[in-house]
Amino acid sequence: MSNQDKQQKIEKRFTRPQTLGSAFGSLMAVFGGRVSDADLVNNWRGIVGNEIANISNVVAVKMTRNKKFNIVLRPISPAFALELSYKIDEITVAINNYYGSNSVEKITIRK
Repeated sequence: MSNQDKQQKIEKRFTRPQTLGSAFGSLMAVFGGRVSDADLVNNWRGIVGNEIANISNVVAVKMTRNKKFNIVLRPISPAFALELSYKIDEITVAINNYYGSNSVEKITIRK
């Protein structure tokens, strides 16, 4: 293998950046643990299902002092804000089931 081939492999490796949250989140999923709020954002569709994921996006996830999440959601259209507000309990249950504990303190909807 020549130096030029090694150089090309190194360049290819750095052309596909990946966040630490997504890398460690995938790794910890193999071992059965959850790591961070980045894991929530990366797996949003799998956690809440297609119906809710199709009408909402996670805007922010903040960790409180008591290690619970404050989650800010934005509907894809203002028309879905009311429907999303009716599903807050369902979203809370889905997230708590995913993390295996009572991890959601508050869910806010921003238009």
